[in-house]
Formats: sequence, structure tokens, C-alpha cells
Amino acid sequence: MIVPSSFYYQPHPRDDRAERERIRAIAETRVRYGCERIHTLMRREGWIINHKKTYRIYCEEGLNLRRKRPRRRVAPMHRESRPSASRINETWSMDFVADELFNGRRIRALTVVDNFSREALAIPVAQRLTGADVVETVDRIAERRGPPSRIQVDNGSEFISKALDKWAYENKVELDFSRPGKPTDNAFIESFNGSFRDECLNVNWFLSLDDARQKIEDWRYDYNAERPHQSLGGMTPNEYRAKHSQAEFLEL
Repeated sequence: MIVPSSFYYQPHPRDDRAERERIRAIAETRVRYGCERIHTLMRREGWIINHKKTYRIYCEEGLNLRRKRPRRRVAPMHRESRPSASRINETWSMDFVADELFNGRRIRALTVVDNFSREALAIPVAQRLTGADVVETVDRIAERRGPPSRIQVDNGSEFISKALDKWAYENKVELDFSRPGKPTDNAFIESFNGSFRDECLNVNWFLSLDDARQKIEDWRYDYNAERPHQSLGGMTPNEYRAKHSQAEFLEL
């Protein structure tokens, strides 16, 4: 006797193991990525997946419960409204980030970012960085891009040095200093430094200074070439720069 129900379609469970493993891997290595950014990166990598499926897997894996940093409810105002960067190479931001090697020896990194394209222009690393090192870094960047109109910095001794002041004067660059004790005056570099620490410094052991330099440079390349930014319409900093460089060329 044939049981009629045997002719009924028996749905197969959804096989999303590959997508699930990739989403989990992205979340583990890119700790600041939310569902939207993970989905954007998946599509950029060539995965055929819609947003609903990404969100379902994201929630099933408990990734929506990951601890997030608290956001300020009210952002403090700068002493004067800083103009937003409207083109590439108009405004850079700089700051220092401290970390340590595997043996406990301290290291410092100088982070330099283009405020418009969000590009990480350079991250030199050393056990000690001086005002002369800052000048060498910005001079090297300016050789390939030209100097910016303005550089936003805090009041650290390396940034108020005579060496940087002289370089800025000779290259017609305005040094825009934050108020003492107000890191939020330079929000672009603070946001970048948070990503740098969460995605690179906190997930790597640095066995030596050379090892730190290599891993940090690898991360900088990935940040510029592979990391989509919601603020850039889902583009990477390199793509955003290329798009606007072409637009500026056509306007000439």
C-alpha cells in the first residue's frame, strides 16, 4: 500500500554552512563590523546572499549580542566649527597610539589619516617617535600626494615642536590644534584609532619591532584596499579616492 503522504514534497533544511562560517570568520577578525558591513563585504567577495539571510545568520550566531562600545549622547562642540573636508588631500589628522611588544617593551605608532577619503596615509612604528619623525613622515607623504591645506592634531609635544611648525610654514600648511583635554575635537582620528586598536593591536602578538611594523602595515593595506566604509557609500578608501580623483580631473 502506498501512503499518499509519501508523494508530498519534503523540504530540505537550508544548507548555509559556508555562508555561516564566513560570516563568523569576518565577525571574529573585524570586531567592529555590524550586520550591514559584514553583508557588504560578503557581496564584495562574490557571495550570492541577500540581506535577510545575512541578518538571520548574524542573529542566529549571536553576533547581534556582541558588546559594543557606548556612544556619547551629546558630542561636545569644538571652540569653533571646523570646516568639513570637501576634497582629497585637503585635511589630514594625526595622533599617537601606544602598545607593547610580546616582551613588554613599549612601542608607539603615528597614525595619519585623510579626513575626506578616510585613507590611512601612514602608520610608522618605533619605540620612540619625536617631532623630527613626525616631520619625516608628513614630508614623505607630501612627496607623493602634495601637502594638505590643513593638519588636525592635539597639543602633544611632538606636534607643537619647532620642527613641525617650520615644515608647516614652508609648505603653507595650517596646523589646527585641538583644545587641551578634548580628544573629540579630532573625531576622525579618534574613530580611526579605535578601529586600529580593535582590529589590529588587540588581536596580534608583536614578537619584535619589525614584526609589529609588518603586521601593522598589512592591516593598513587591508583597511585602505579591502575594508568597506558605510560613510563612503560602501566603498573602500582607495575606491573613494580613485572616484573623486577622476571627478576632480574631469572638472579641470
